[in-house]
This record gives sequence, C-alpha cells and structure tokens, in this order.
Amino acid sequence: LFTNIYPYIRLQTEGKLNSYLYEINAQAEEMFETLITKFKQSEGITEQLKASNQMEWVGRMNNISQRAAEVINSDIIYN
Repeated sequence: LFTNIYPYIRLQTEGKLNSYLYEINAQAEEMFETLITKFKQSEGITEQLKASNQMEWVGRMNNISQRAAEVINSDIIYN
C-alpha cells in the first residue's frame, strides 16, 4: 500500500512533481489526439457523416473517445 506513495513523496520533496505531472499530461493529450485520429480514419468517421447524420457521428465519436481514454489510462496513467 505505501510503496506506491514513495515516488510521489520523492518528486514532491525534490520540487519536481509539477513538471512531472505536466509531462505526463502532455504525453496523454498527444496520445489522445493521435488515437482519435487513427480511430476516426480506421472506422470511417468523417465530416460528411457529421453533416449527414449528426447523432450517429456523436455516438461514434463518444465511443472512440472513451476507448482512447481507456488506452491512455492503461498505458500512461496507471503504469
């Protein structure tokens, strides 16, 4: 239980916590945008779909957004 807190305490006492969190956030945002773009391309989610069937577009975008968030949480946040 307490072994997970030591890196946090070390970063905090060394004054590096904010820069570490900023770096993790930047990596997560970049990965999110990349995943969204790849998912949209592979699943054929286009601006034309958005114009012709907005509800389907929103549903599909929400789906890929959630999947991208799961990947990021698994790969970056919880590792």
